Amino acid sequence: MIALDTNVLVRLLVEDDADQFTKATAVLERAADAEEPCFISDAVLCETAWVLASRYGAGRAEILAAMSELAGDGRYAFDDPEALAEALGAFEDGRADFADYLIGASARRRGARTTYTFDRKLENHESFTFLR
Repeated sequence: MIALDTNVLVRLLVEDDADQFTKATAVLERAADAEEPCFISDAVLCETAWVLASRYGAGRAEILAAMSELAGDGRYAFDDPEALAEALGAFEDGRADFADYLIGASARRRGARTTYTFDRKLENHESFTFLR
């Protein structure tokens, strides 16, 4: 297995630098030829969502589409695919950032009964306890 850093993943998603996109694509092709999955960590997913929003002006729908596309692509492996799926569902229906929902889903799947937060956007979400 190989792993991808945020900057490589962003190049693959936005194709804004032709040279880097070609190099990133070549990495994926070599991995596919070797039947080797490309690991994308939770940290890279969170950074990627942030970069898409802050640098490229992507909205919720665009971020959701990009993350869903990655999650459904068999070339990639993730920390916890079930937590990722849960986070994507919550992000689609909620108001908080993708990273928040992935944090909550990951914690819950590891046995946490709640995640404490000061984020008002998570006040009524089942995975979080809002601190007043």
